[in-house]
Amino acid sequence: MFRFTRFQLAVHAAALAPLVALIWDIALGNLSVNPIQDITFRTGKAAMVLLVAALAVTPLNTVFGFRQGLRVRRALGLYAFFYAAIHLFVYVVVDYGLDFYLIWLELAEKRYVLVGFAAFLVLLLLALTSTRGWQRRLGKTWKKLHRWIYVAAVLVMLHYAWVQKSDIRQPLAFSALLILLLILRIPRIRRTITRLRSRRASKTEDKGPAFSKI
Repeated sequence: MFRFTRFQLAVHAAALAPLVALIWDIALGNLSVNPIQDITFRTGKAAMVLLVAALAVTPLNTVFGFRQGLRVRRALGLYAFFYAAIHLFVYVVVDYGLDFYLIWLELAEKRYVLVGFAAFLVLLLLALTSTRGWQRRLGKTWKKLHRWIYVAAVLVMLHYAWVQKSDIRQPLAFSALLILLLILRIPRIRRTITRLRSRRASKTEDKGPAFSKI
C-alpha cells in the first residue's frame, strides 16, 4: 500500500490542478473563442512548468537541503510527460484530425512544431524508462540517458518562445530560470554550494541556541 506524506499529496494535487481547472472550464464553456488553441496552450504550459519543477528539485536540495523534493522528482517528470501527451493529442487528433500529410507539412514548415515534437520524443523515452526495472536493466547507462531531460527542457523553451512569436517575456523568464537551474547542476558549483552549506550548518550547531548558555 502506498503511503504519501503531506508534501507529496500537496505536489500531486498541485500537478493535477491544471487538468481539473481545464475540465471544469470545458464543462462550463469558459474557454476562449478558440477552444482547441486554448486547450493546446494550457496543457503545453502545464507540461513546461512541471518539467522545470522536476529540474528544480536537485538544485533546491543543493542550496537549501530540501530533501523532501527528491521524493517527488520522478512524479513531476511523469506529470510533465502526461500534459505533453495531452498537448500533442489535442494538436494531432483534435486539431488536425490525424491528417498526417498536413502534420508533415507543419513539421517541415514550422520550426516550433519540429522542436516541440522532438522534445516530446525525448520525454516519451524518459517516461518509458523511468521505472526501477529499466534502471536495473540499463545500469550506468540509465543516468546518461536521463540526462537528456536537459535537452528536452531546452527544446521546450525554444518551442514556447517560437509559439509566442511577439511577446516572449514569459518564455525569456522561464528560460532564465532554466539556465540558473542548469548552472546550479554543474558539479563544481554543486560541490562548492554543498560545502558552504555544510560549513554554515556546522557553525550554527557550534553556537547552539542562545538560551543554552544562560
